[in-house]
Amino acid sequence: MAGRRLSSLLSRSLASSPALLSKGRRPSGGTTTGKYSTSAAVETPITPSVKVNYTQLLINGQFLDSISGKTFPTLDPRTGEVIANVAEGDAKDVDLAVSAARKAFDEGPWPRMTAYERSKIILRFADLVEKNAEEIAALETWDNGKTYEQSAKLEVPMFVRIFRYYAGWADKIHGLTVPADGSYNVQTLHEPIGVAGQIIPWNFPLLMFAWKVGPALACGNTIVLKTAEQTPLSALYVAKLLHEAGLPEGVLNIVSGYGPTAGAALASHMEVDKLAFTGSTETGKVVLELAAKSNLKPVTLELGGKSPFIVCEDADVDKAVEMAHFALFFNQGQCCCAGSRTFVHEKVYDEFIEKARKRAVNRVVGDPFLGGIEQGPQVDGEQFKKILRYIKSGIEGGATLEAGGERFGSKGYYVQPTVFSNVKDDMTIAQEEIFGPVQTILKYKEIEEVIRRANASRYGLAAGVFTQNINTANRLTRALRVGSVWINCFDIFDAAIPFGGYKMSGHGREKGIYSLSNYLQVKAVVTPLENPAWL
Repeated sequence: MAGRRLSSLLSRSLASSPALLSKGRRPSGGTTTGKYSTSAAVETPITPSVKVNYTQLLINGQFLDSISGKTFPTLDPRTGEVIANVAEGDAKDVDLAVSAARKAFDEGPWPRMTAYERSKIILRFADLVEKNAEEIAALETWDNGKTYEQSAKLEVPMFVRIFRYYAGWADKIHGLTVPADGSYNVQTLHEPIGVAGQIIPWNFPLLMFAWKVGPALACGNTIVLKTAEQTPLSALYVAKLLHEAGLPEGVLNIVSGYGPTAGAALASHMEVDKLAFTGSTETGKVVLELAAKSNLKPVTLELGGKSPFIVCEDADVDKAVEMAHFALFFNQGQCCCAGSRTFVHEKVYDEFIEKARKRAVNRVVGDPFLGGIEQGPQVDGEQFKKILRYIKSGIEGGATLEAGGERFGSKGYYVQPTVFSNVKDDMTIAQEEIFGPVQTILKYKEIEEVIRRANASRYGLAAGVFTQNINTANRLTRALRVGSVWINCFDIFDAAIPFGGYKMSGHGREKGIYSLSNYLQVKAVVTPLENPAWL
């Protein structure tokens, strides 16, 4: 996912897009903001052309109702209206899915077929996704609220790229021949770990499916995947295509449901050999505890973040404003690695604030199915209300509201692009993960100061550095305690680049070669040698 492609897509000017926002005013006294036009948000939303055909659980290759017969609604975030009612899985359904995955691993063909045969099935799946890309993108936008341009031009192609990447790895996973002291032949085997439980979030439903399912399949595992209750539809659609590509029954099972029921059952299941979770740090703690209390299954966690974006004194301010804007507002601000603490050097601070305010005011908000839209609605009412509470906290805490601060329109879960200046490190909006379109800008003076402040967080997922000085870039790269550092770019998510966090942002890495170790066991095999010609 090239940074320039992302930036150019999400920074279209109003000159080439529908004029959905009126230009705001510089707030008087720093506590109010100019009003936005809300005409676009109250229009009748575009009806997507895609049909919702898959709403049941997928267990042992079959679409089934939940054992309880319960369903839950998945909502259109543009309106709050029901898109479809989806089967609600619970512990009994998880048990059925795990039994199917267990049998498929212990007795089925998937871990026993050649790695090349697994590779060919994954490649056929990628081809089928490309053929159905428009429907998949429309379903993702409808269920999640992200712009159709983002779904179609970025996320579906990246989904395909990730599966092709791991298809390429399938027949290149091997162990070593190890020299030992004495007459022994020693080899290591890299074996699939077994039944992998996977829990994915709602902010990138397709990509999180790919990040977890891709490496697990390449290594020969079977899977039980729980989707987020807010966004269950795209995973069911693509899972159907994966079976059309030749995936054996029971290898991939999908249970839609809620965290305290289906998610907890999966995390604590005694027949699940490995667990991978992406979500909040608070929920990650619960997942880790459940895994430990059950069968001590290994857990990969990709959790929250409060990533610093550091603008140095030598920065090109116009470019820095645009990149910082992208780092925060991409995907409606619903990114765990969003550059949500924008540290700006005092020499360029005032200029940066003024330009950041104007950029936010000119951000194009509206129906994500319209062309040229930069920002759609938040995923659901709960997230919408949470963001507005954080904005209120920022105002009451003494930060200066430069732009936004309110809901956008009267329908759905739209939030105005919001910018705060004069933010202090001890403010709630500077410490907690907002997960929305709220940029907090802090001033700093010295490089050592910003390193200390940037690292003074329980999170350590990512960071951005904007500078023209290679020495400054290198210094910050090594000083920042985070899993990813983007220099003069942000959100570069190539399939080969590992992603994960330090501290309370998680354990382990996803994507790239590093993710394969999440789904493999290493076995040492030692055989005595009689009269060896050499050791």
